[in-house]
Amino acid sequence: MVRTQVYLTERQRSELAAIAKAMGKKQSELIREAVDRLIAQSGRSRREAVLSEAAGIWKDRTDLPDFEETRADWDRN
Repeated sequence: MVRTQVYLTERQRSELAAIAKAMGKKQSELIREAVDRLIAQSGRSRREAVLSEAAGIWKDRTDLPDFEETRADWDRN
């Protein structure tokens, strides 16, 4: 692990201490869990944005084969 210094407000610090005590965990553990959740959430958002941007990018292309015809050929074989 890498040591990182984080500044919290007094309220954040006291709430974090109370939550840690109630859960029987260290404050640093709760912070790591929160960072992991943020990273996972951000990753989903980025993937959704990329997929949204990519949707329909081939719709106006005329140089591609007719996919419905190609699929029908595959289904017949």
